[in-house]
Amino acid sequence: MDIEVARPEYSRTRIVRPASGPLDEGQARLQIDKFGLSANNVTYAVVGDMLSYWDFFPASPSEDDTRWGRVPVWGFADVVESRSDGLAVGERLFGYLPMSEELVITVGEVNSFTVADVSAHRSHLHTAYNTLRRTSSDATWSSSTEDLQMLLYPLFFTSFTIDDFLLDNADFGADRIVISSASAKTSIGVAFLAKARGLRTIGLTSVANRSFTESLDVYDEVLTYDLVAELAHEPACFIDVAGNPQLTAAIHQHLDSDLRHSMIVGDTHWDLTSPLEPAALPGPRPEFLFAPAQIAKRTDDWGADGLNERVAAAWHRFISWVPSWLTIAERYGPAEVLELWAAMLAGDIDPRIGASCTLKERRES
Repeated sequence: MDIEVARPEYSRTRIVRPASGPLDEGQARLQIDKFGLSANNVTYAVVGDMLSYWDFFPASPSEDDTRWGRVPVWGFADVVESRSDGLAVGERLFGYLPMSEELVITVGEVNSFTVADVSAHRSHLHTAYNTLRRTSSDATWSSSTEDLQMLLYPLFFTSFTIDDFLLDNADFGADRIVISSASAKTSIGVAFLAKARGLRTIGLTSVANRSFTESLDVYDEVLTYDLVAELAHEPACFIDVAGNPQLTAAIHQHLDSDLRHSMIVGDTHWDLTSPLEPAALPGPRPEFLFAPAQIAKRTDDWGADGLNERVAAAWHRFISWVPSWLTIAERYGPAEVLELWAAMLAGDIDPRIGASCTLKERRES
């Protein structure tokens, strides 16, 4: 079973049931156990054409002109069949998966930490997304924190990369950051890391999420979107997680030369289609952060082990704090998952709740 969404009418969905064919030599069949679903996955859909996210998991053929796609998620899967010497049945893997019951991969390089999927349709895609982590050797994994890992680790890794990019550039000479969509998990991770190293953090959020955002105690100041004009005129970096062009323009126009760097990270406000004209904005040109590029740089700087050690140490500090504000809610079966997807598109999500999803139906107790 696969869940597919229409492109770009993301609220249109369908369930398809492709046949499970025999494996070729070198392939393995993964049974997808569970996955996280958040606003981050909406971002994958919105920028899917620009960043090739739709190419990871090809959709079934369409009977009309609709372009269907499979939205990537992060989750856990077990190897249930293998024709690869490097990957045994019973292995549990964490990584980039579709909203499906199973996934067939072509096993490439296998090392003590990761398994590469070298399926032909993924050959042009970044290796950071083409590898699955082996839980048996993953320093970030624990059976008791799997839900947190699949919900937050990919977002936290982005948070780590954002903070590290700023650090790598001496924070562009600023000692504060302004973060939009401050209640989003990626934003919370950035604020957690930045505040820990002494930067002042200012969160921008909706009126509805202001109380929650303030309660996190990782922002020195929280403002609603209509109060951008209250930002002090001091050097700052803007981290745009909201993806709202009107907000970005307002930040640039208000801070002007005090804005030292403008970073585009995500697009949680997926329905806002007004184009952003960077050349017309005062201050630095907004730049999209492609996380894999910074990851590749730090892999060169520190080596893969050094990068993994730094991320794991930061991750464990982060998840020791997360349960103070996040509750896990389980969603079973395609109907509940699609209901959640619709809520994500509508922005109707309680930031205090994280969703652990499976396409397996709920068992009656």
